[in-house]
Amino acid sequence: MFEKLLLVEQNFEDISNQLSDPDVVSNQEKFKQLMKEHKQLSPIVEKFREYKASKNSEKEAKELLSAGGLDNDFKALVEEELETSKLLCEQLSEELKILLLPTDPNDDRNVIIEIRGGAGGEEAALFANTLTRMYMMYAESKNWKTEIINANETELGGYKEISIMIIGEGAYSRFKYESGVHRVQRVPETETSGRIHTSTATVAVLPEAEEVEFEINPSDLQIDTYRAGGAGGQHVNKTESAIRITHLPTGVIVECQDERSQHKNKEKAMKVLRSRLYEAAMAKQQEEIASDRRGQVGTGDRSERIRTYNYPQGRITDHRIGLTLYKMEQVLNGDIDELVDALITHYRAEMLKAQE
Repeated sequence: MFEKLLLVEQNFEDISNQLSDPDVVSNQEKFKQLMKEHKQLSPIVEKFREYKASKNSEKEAKELLSAGGLDNDFKALVEEELETSKLLCEQLSEELKILLLPTDPNDDRNVIIEIRGGAGGEEAALFANTLTRMYMMYAESKNWKTEIINANETELGGYKEISIMIIGEGAYSRFKYESGVHRVQRVPETETSGRIHTSTATVAVLPEAEEVEFEINPSDLQIDTYRAGGAGGQHVNKTESAIRITHLPTGVIVECQDERSQHKNKEKAMKVLRSRLYEAAMAKQQEEIASDRRGQVGTGDRSERIRTYNYPQGRITDHRIGLTLYKMEQVLNGDIDELVDALITHYRAEMLKAQE
């Protein structure tokens, strides 16, 4: 590990030198790429330099003690310094192991989140609305921008399906573990006997694909227009501004009717299509990694769940890591950092085990 860290530090210094070169500064594309690399390496190098300083303190303390001739008070101070340096070195070593883990190339990207009501009819659609609100409030707490791409509402204000885009650096790294089936246990408002129902909603999280890295042949697309409209005829658009794009080679269909402009709807639909095809291509190239990372949504059956939201007990359980929290209101109001951090820690630990 030490040799690898020395190479990382050397690379970091080379990049730092290049960033002060006027020729590089004038080349915006190269400068941007080097700045990105510099930012990625910076936390590793800072931690490595802390480690080296601590290792140096440990070495000096050992040398003083082995030389002898110290009075009791000073000897006690040096022994304390030695112990502190050893413990710090161990801690920094573990932190460096985590920092050296392979990073997901999509972590800094914007995301498209697709939420669908699963088993449970209208109650599942209402739960899809609850999850949408939770994610949008979480994004707001991070000062990320949110956009609704497409929404298929029900009469009672639920969503049969909804697609939202979240724009912000690192959005994918925080949302990617939300992919899967979310199960809710609660008494529906329409239930007169007070019986608890179990329903599900499925969540898929897609990294936004950049146009330059994933080109789509226009001849592979079938583009249809239609009139947009909400549940029960609400917000009916009298012009054919809604867009449906079919990618003929794969059969992937994307719709967007959120904007009143046909051009804007087409632009948003293309973003979703590009991201879906990019995700499929990534999954094909990295099947083993993708199966761990994505998991995605299964069939929406009640048994295929990653998390359960139990309203009567105010309990949320993430079944992948066995974490239970009794803070339903806070989580549904967008406070999901504790869940996300626990999942990140778990999967990092799994990666460390795999490398041993």
